[in-house]
Amino acid sequence: MLFLANRTNVQARQLHKRLRNQLRSGGYFHTVQLKRSPARAAGPYRIYAETDPRIFLGDTSYPEKEGRLEVGFDINTSAPYEHYRLNWIEPNRNIMVGWHQDHGHDDLGKVHAQVNDGKTVVEHVSATFIDAHPLEVFEKRMEALPDLIKSIEWKDGRPVGLDWP
Repeated sequence: MLFLANRTNVQARQLHKRLRNQLRSGGYFHTVQLKRSPARAAGPYRIYAETDPRIFLGDTSYPEKEGRLEVGFDINTSAPYEHYRLNWIEPNRNIMVGWHQDHGHDDLGKVHAQVNDGKTVVEHVSATFIDAHPLEVFEKRMEALPDLIKSIEWKDGRPVGLDWP
């Protein structure tokens, strides 16, 4: 599906409803919820989707049985593009990996990939900026998410970095 980069008519609630519906119909996620964002979070809504990583990644040997996707777009920014976070979380291992497009790490460019061990950031790496409608950005990131998850470098059962392009 192709979406144009014209973002002038994007509405936050409608955007997040469409993302929720897309995740519900995709077959990988068994629980998908649209909720208001926590206080002080960028953007008004978040989508929370739960899955079995072995199914999502197509890898029966993957060591975890629980994974969660958290997605949120902030379309009302001072920048000429949206801010977003698309995070994969494994609660049992207490890790998070994902993409953030915000003003948090200007030295890395407009968007970066990040891996956390608990609340501690292990590594940030620059990622490709996708100048497209948020739905197109979401699709492209979801296509690349399995590779990002598999790019986590491990030592003694803990994430130590990303081997990401």
